[in-house]
Amino acid sequence: MFNTLTAMPADPILGLLTQYRQDSHPQKIDLGVGVYKDPVGHTPILDCVKTAERLRTETETTKVYIGPTGSPQFNSLMTELAFGSTHSALIADRIRTVSTPGGTGALRVAAEFIKSCNPNAVLWVSDPTWANHTGLFEAAGITVKTYPYYDYDSKSLKFDEMKAALNNIGSDDVVLLHACCHNPSGMDLTKAQWDEIISITAKQGFTPLIDMAYQGFGDGVEEDAYGVRQMAAKVEEMILCSSCSKNFGLYRERIGACSIIAKDSNKANIAFSVLLYVVRCIYSMPPAHGAALVETILGDSELKQQWLDELTGMRNRINGNRQMLVNKLIEHGVKQDFSFIANQKGMFSFLGINAAQVETLKQQHSIYMVGSSRMSIAGISEANVDYLAKSIATIL
Repeated sequence: MFNTLTAMPADPILGLLTQYRQDSHPQKIDLGVGVYKDPVGHTPILDCVKTAERLRTETETTKVYIGPTGSPQFNSLMTELAFGSTHSALIADRIRTVSTPGGTGALRVAAEFIKSCNPNAVLWVSDPTWANHTGLFEAAGITVKTYPYYDYDSKSLKFDEMKAALNNIGSDDVVLLHACCHNPSGMDLTKAQWDEIISITAKQGFTPLIDMAYQGFGDGVEEDAYGVRQMAAKVEEMILCSSCSKNFGLYRERIGACSIIAKDSNKANIAFSVLLYVVRCIYSMPPAHGAALVETILGDSELKQQWLDELTGMRNRINGNRQMLVNKLIEHGVKQDFSFIANQKGMFSFLGINAAQVETLKQQHSIYMVGSSRMSIAGISEANVDYLAKSIATIL
């Protein structure tokens, strides 16, 4: 059977990481992998997480399964974090949440759930979108198409084109939207633009699927949930996939959540039964450890405040890196306007150079980024920004 297989192409980001690790250049820079890094290039464990882990070790009494839904407390706290404790959909008992193996697991659960609802549904993603979105949904047998989003030439949002495309999508389809910190462009919708997209969604009747992998990395935990909360208040049905990898630094613990909103409590219960069947058929029971850490943090006022403070520190560092790079490029005599980098949000931006220039940066300067020129802003630091800016200046 295995003799019929042909090799799949390697993941470009993981391939870059391997090349980076093998590079002996003393000033090499990794701008490929999308994880938070501190000023010395380390991805630390948050202090609030260390405290929660200690408490977990002291109080855990069993390793028995926690059930397909995951921890009820985690699900409740994640729902409140995303929607707010006083949201109308929450008060009306229209939301159901399960914990999942990371944000990727949440997306795969959503994909199989959509397939159960409507096998012929087309799922629309932004152009560009996170590289794994298309594969995740196509693996579930869903047709994936794109709508206009980012203008590579002007480094801005193709908002009029986006609206025109969404106005032609029917009620049987699903539209995936990024809640904040758009991956890979860093170009987010403003509140006013969110309001327009929500109006189109309500008018057209398609199902919104919102991916929120970076809550707290844009403008703040509450601010970044604006689109999620406004959408949930205006539509009858919606899916939300969220992740604890970035904002809690729990990458390897693989913990996320998938929430569905239905028209009323009864329909939510029916949809929830289907969601649980999907879970049972994929991984049966979710991991417990990461969820326990998150619920410990969110359920304790002091730990939650510590988390918010640490998250603010990470957000401010990334925003500072953006402006720092722009300033250094100007300092090195670059005339091209890179101010868009400082205006974008989250962990990623396109530098806006071509594939040949990206390759030159790698081969001649040991600076690693994806061929599209998507770079991880967290990989910039005070120690390497001068070398980075000088190297970019030489290839422009």
